[in-house]
Amino acid sequence: MTPPAMHPATPAAPSRADSFNAAAAQYAANRPSYPPQLLDALEELTGRPLNGAQVADIGAGTGISSALLHARGARVVAVEPGGGMATQFRAGNPGIPLVRGDGNSLPLATASADLVTYAQAWHWADPTKAAPEARRVLRPGGALALWWNIADHSAAWTAAQDARISDFLGIDRSAEQRAVATRSGSGTEERWGHPWTDIPGLDFTERRIPHSRTVPLATHLANLASHSAFLVLGEERTKEFMTAEHAVLSELFPDGTVEERYVVYLRLALN
Repeated sequence: MTPPAMHPATPAAPSRADSFNAAAAQYAANRPSYPPQLLDALEELTGRPLNGAQVADIGAGTGISSALLHARGARVVAVEPGGGMATQFRAGNPGIPLVRGDGNSLPLATASADLVTYAQAWHWADPTKAAPEARRVLRPGGALALWWNIADHSAAWTAAQDARISDFLGIDRSAEQRAVATRSGSGTEERWGHPWTDIPGLDFTERRIPHSRTVPLATHLANLASHSAFLVLGEERTKEFMTAEHAVLSELFPDGTVEERYVVYLRLALN
């Protein structure tokens, strides 16, 4: 996600990218996964099955996307820079090899992958370095796939929640919302912005894949709290927002469950 403006952090606060390491277990337990239709789209757009394909999953985090690709039959090698996230990945995915590193300098052999994927991770890389590295690692005819889970604002309560988050974090949303609406052609946008990136030499095809999940209210709030914008605020400030948000959502969802709606934004380019 594009880093938003926010309340100043203390000097000891972790960076946005590093903040996930201390919250890896929370991330793994509460973040949404991706629908099967995403994997179908990968196969359609690449023109080959994932079964047997060599896939490099970059910024793999706790392994949400790596596990799905592995279950579809791909031979996945995960790359993750963060120590806490890597530990959580290995605990949950003992059958998937993982190496420490990042997209700006991939610890992978040239022409070794049929597919390079960035699930919810491209925005942490430097495109001027990560794009050439992805192309180096890809075999001729391979593909680079980038995707994000985006909050679907067709649900009025989600839009209202984002407004509360923006107010709490001190984010000016007006210009950002107009830019995203113009780019996507819809009212659906990523929570706290979307990193639409053009990469010279690559022609991207885009797909939007809607999906949803119904979770307990506590899971929904823990998912929110696992985003870097809250992780760097610290426990006290995050608890302040989540306590107030729990009161609001408890009135909207008296049965204690929340339907979260998403759109997966997929961008794929053949090498």
